Amino acid sequence: MKIGIVCYPTFGGSGVIATELGLALAENGHQVHFITYKQPVRLELLSHHIHFHEVSIPQYPLFQYQPYELALSSKLVTVVKEHRLDLLHVHYAIPHAYAGYMAKKMLEEIGIKIPMVTTLHGTDITLVGNHPFYKPAVTFSINKSDVVTSVSQSLKEDTLRLFDVKTEIDVVPNFIDMQKHNITYTDCQRAMMADEAEFIITHVSNLRPVKRIRDVIEVFDKIQKKIPSKLIMVGEGPEKEPAEQLVLNKGIAEKVLFLGNSDEVDKILSFTDLFILPSEKESFGLAALEAMASGVPVISTNTGGLPEVNEHGVSGYLHDIGDVEGMAAHALSILSDAKRLEQFKRQAREVASKFQTQQIVPLYEAVYQKALTMVHQ
Repeated sequence: MKIGIVCYPTFGGSGVIATELGLALAENGHQVHFITYKQPVRLELLSHHIHFHEVSIPQYPLFQYQPYELALSSKLVTVVKEHRLDLLHVHYAIPHAYAGYMAKKMLEEIGIKIPMVTTLHGTDITLVGNHPFYKPAVTFSINKSDVVTSVSQSLKEDTLRLFDVKTEIDVVPNFIDMQKHNITYTDCQRAMMADEAEFIITHVSNLRPVKRIRDVIEVFDKIQKKIPSKLIMVGEGPEKEPAEQLVLNKGIAEKVLFLGNSDEVDKILSFTDLFILPSEKESFGLAALEAMASGVPVISTNTGGLPEVNEHGVSGYLHDIGDVEGMAAHALSILSDAKRLEQFKRQAREVASKFQTQQIVPLYEAVYQKALTMVHQ
């Protein structure tokens, strides 16, 4: 099958999953064409099964904001025609499904019918999509998709609650390559982050307000007062500067490392003892799954799709939003007992194995067959 994948090529969860999906599909023998404005961050290797097509946006002084949707639609038409794609899989409703629909209509004019699968990831529904300016376009794009998937049952329910959706939504969860999270690094690499006697606690996100970065700091502060520990903050975003100021005010700056965006998250997680994710909203919780796949127990909120990923009392603990005291208490209960910590680490990896790539990618392949049947019947 020749599959066109449209995604954001950045560190965000939707781009990561779209890229990993394309790589897995290529391993299964499919021809995968990534179509976006730059090469995705995790797309390290192009091959005869993996191709990249850059969407260039001509700069016209007439436009205050350059029309990316128009450029993307035109590029999709060109790639579908030149490479005879069988299917488009767009990640994120706006602008990708919107652009995909316009490409479909242009292709129909020349007798080419191509199905479009749209995967909803989260903020395209709960944040951007629900804005009054975009809501009609998001609703239209979802309903004009041949097949729609969401990454969690929670996100599916949010979509049905917020939008007048006529199209059926299939839940296909995010996935993880367990082998990539089963690599042993040397202890001297760990020593670059923390002393031997210190526990390593990690948070990975885009450091937006919804991630409640202040809660990460507050929970860690309570932990470090009881046991020696270091906090590793991975990511860039608007909350980084306030977080840096907060750790200065608390006098714990030497115990917190801000690493920015990193392509060595797997290595960082391999040395991590506990992962903190106190988000206000998570449509799935890919960062939590990546931690669990590395054998790291997760302290998280119970919002959105997180309860579908992090099993309370098994892979970690779930808490109400803002329950800093409860999160710190459960963190200390895990870290203060070596045997309990090892048990949670083992269980975290066992829970993560339910989301292995080999189990989830066939679900997408089934979705593709469903879409092809609908268009060509």
